[in-house]
Amino acid sequence: MSLPNIFTQEVAESIIDRLHKLSPSTQANWGKMNVAQMLAHCNVTYEMALENKHPKPSFLIRFILKTFVKSAIVNEVPYKHNSQTAPAFIIADARDFENEKARLIAYISKTVALGESFFEGKESLSFGILSSKEWNNMFYKHLDHHLKQFGA
Repeated sequence: MSLPNIFTQEVAESIIDRLHKLSPSTQANWGKMNVAQMLAHCNVTYEMALENKHPKPSFLIRFILKTFVKSAIVNEVPYKHNSQTAPAFIIADARDFENEKARLIAYISKTVALGESFFEGKESLSFGILSSKEWNNMFYKHLDHHLKQFGA
């Protein structure tokens, strides 16, 4: 089974349409985050891929992540509900819904503009060099998981 290609305008627009179905009062079907925190949480993936905001994990942590976690993150199998979240992705403070939604839409749009070739062989902070397919799987299934979490 192949996941939809987040690098295409059509798939990106379908994700953005789902984001527009959310409101500040949308309730989660599972998990501890509110909708604004979820959007901020999803932004972390793009911050790590496109900005120099987060530190690179130590050699030992990267080894553990590449060896034991990477395949579950970049494969095509959907995430289970209430899966463990890496510390950098935990959003415990209050966030502004509209700001986080706008940031996420901008990141999705930037990903389409950069294109698949930009991500082919690009290094992930946590998992090392990834193919564009692995980046796609990571981006798409993370967004899809959390949009389903909030019924969108």
